[in-house]
Amino acid sequence: MTILVTGATGTVGREVVHQLVKRGADVRALVRDPSKAALPEGVAIAKGDLLDVDSLRNAFTGVSTLFLLNAVTSDEFTQALVALNVARESGIERIVYLSVIHSDVYVNVPHFAVKFTVERMIETMGIHATILRPAYFFDNDRSITDVITGHGIYPMPIGGKGLAMIDARDLGEIAAIELQRREQADAPLPLERFHVVGPETLTGKDIAGIWSDVLGRPVVYPGDDPAGFEANLRQHMPGWTAFDMRLMSERFISDGMLPKPGDVERLTTMLGRPLRSYRDFARDEVAGSR
Repeated sequence: MTILVTGATGTVGREVVHQLVKRGADVRALVRDPSKAALPEGVAIAKGDLLDVDSLRNAFTGVSTLFLLNAVTSDEFTQALVALNVARESGIERIVYLSVIHSDVYVNVPHFAVKFTVERMIETMGIHATILRPAYFFDNDRSITDVITGHGIYPMPIGGKGLAMIDARDLGEIAAIELQRREQADAPLPLERFHVVGPETLTGKDIAGIWSDVLGRPVVYPGDDPAGFEANLRQHMPGWTAFDMRLMSERFISDGMLPKPGDVERLTTMLGRPLRSYRDFARDEVAGSR
């Protein structure tokens, strides 16, 4: 009984692999370059790509459960559909798919719309899967820590409605728990989807306040500027990606990322402990302990 993890060397996938190994699972990781994988001892490595059907067929051989994570790329939709179809062909009936919270609300944001369409395929084709819908990751803010600590500004335009941010380590552990629940069930379990959120719903001003407390000096939230956000992103990523991120930030501002009643309690029960807080993340970043 083997669990295959795609996206195994990324922020979330690596946590999923770690948690599965910790729980004694038989883990196989799909990676493009095995020489750079640096995964835990005992993890089987399958070299391949989500657009390479032959490599997928080889990687999926003998697999009972699949964790499907697709990166935000221009061909994300094709990658997901190819992987799911090859999984069906290979007889894999136990799947955990990583979508995104409010995929059905942020309908104009390309990578949200892609994930919602993949969800619809899973549902329409009767695929046995859990669809995880995580909120914004704390870990995204690691790329701006220098701006926060060096300039006293929290620059992410997340608005005033609030985001129920989640730590990628918690998400990885929740995904691993769900993969093993499906793996160990006597028969494939029916479709299920649920939100993966953090313990608090935070605004831009809230987060600036947390950083102010952690650093012991003022950090300000300069306000909502999606256009400026896009312009900054275009300096180090393709224009279409920067525009996608701008559209996402506009929906942060207009809609937020809000949990449903009971979401936090459900996740806390799954983990058997409290969810990590953004304040914990900020403290770890300052201490360099993550």
